[in-house]
Amino acid sequence: MTSTSSNSTCSALTSYGWDDDWADAFTPYAAEGLLPGRVVRVDRGQCDVVTADGLVRADTAFVTPNDPLRVVCTGDWVAVDPEGGHPRYARTYLPRRTSFVRSTSSKRSEGQILAANVDHAIVAVSLAAELDLARIERFLALAWESGAQPLVVLTKADLVPDPVTLAYLVQDVETAAPGVPVLSVSAEQGEGLDVLAAVVSGGTAVLLGQSGAGKSTLANALLGEDVMGVQAIRDVDGKGRHTTTTRNLLALPGGGVLIDTPGLRGVGLWDAGSGVDQVFAEIAELAEGCRFHDCAHESEPGCAVLAAIDSGALPERRLESYRKLMRENQRIVAKTDARMRAEIRKEWKRRGAIGKAAMEAKRGGLR
Repeated sequence: MTSTSSNSTCSALTSYGWDDDWADAFTPYAAEGLLPGRVVRVDRGQCDVVTADGLVRADTAFVTPNDPLRVVCTGDWVAVDPEGGHPRYARTYLPRRTSFVRSTSSKRSEGQILAANVDHAIVAVSLAAELDLARIERFLALAWESGAQPLVVLTKADLVPDPVTLAYLVQDVETAAPGVPVLSVSAEQGEGLDVLAAVVSGGTAVLLGQSGAGKSTLANALLGEDVMGVQAIRDVDGKGRHTTTTRNLLALPGGGVLIDTPGLRGVGLWDAGSGVDQVFAEIAELAEGCRFHDCAHESEPGCAVLAAIDSGALPERRLESYRKLMRENQRIVAKTDARMRAEIRKEWKRRGAIGKAAMEAKRGGLR
């Protein structure tokens, strides 16, 4: 690729996130005459790729290996055939900076990649329904694990007209999301959109959440036009049908790009141990004061986490949510890692011995 064509490519793709580091990584493929582009949509064995020459349709046969975590996905930077190939192929994709992965809802213990090269993970939560803090924590664990910066957006804030009530709801979410910005937004009234637009203008953002969370409405508000389909939610349970059926990457008028995703019914963890630790940072901090370095925070003497529960400094709901997500993550990892299975069995035996010793000590004290 000549210097002139390289500059042209950089200029045309800058709004989609192309930078000098991507250009350097693409150098060997440029020497082969391939074109760089970003995947904006994948479906039916093909993908739409935005290139310096415009939007092209490419076959994904070379980028759909048996490993589901290595298949091409929305947000990837790919090397595609130049014009003239029939069909044109996406030959490979550049190493991902970040990747958002969840476990599938099937029993095959497989991971599913939802989006790649994401800078901001926006967890959309509707205020039209009762807050589910445990689900928010689950989304945040996956977001932190991906390498992206999470942001919780409370949508439909116009449905909570009392500012005091709204402030309490925001505070509840902030408690469940340490270190994560929480923003209340009303797409209908335009409240909070300027702040959100400023946050996502600096890179790639992915919209996550359940059906009915208002993701498509939010996407349309950020885009400044009705690009994504929107359907009314059901009055009976506050949920909606999936108005987005594929993951689409769209350039925002104020800068940055947005990936809108279908509503996620199941949000299973996939090797997200560090993400869980980050969501429950206060528990990790308290654990440093435990008597035993491998304390499970269940019945061990000198447990600083349990002491915080007793004093009211740590809500019991937080500890229960932490335990649930850690157990789930361990099960997922153990299904694909024989060494982890052995370590979990060893840990169960250790905890059983501790519990037995505690019971015997208790009986001895009652004699």
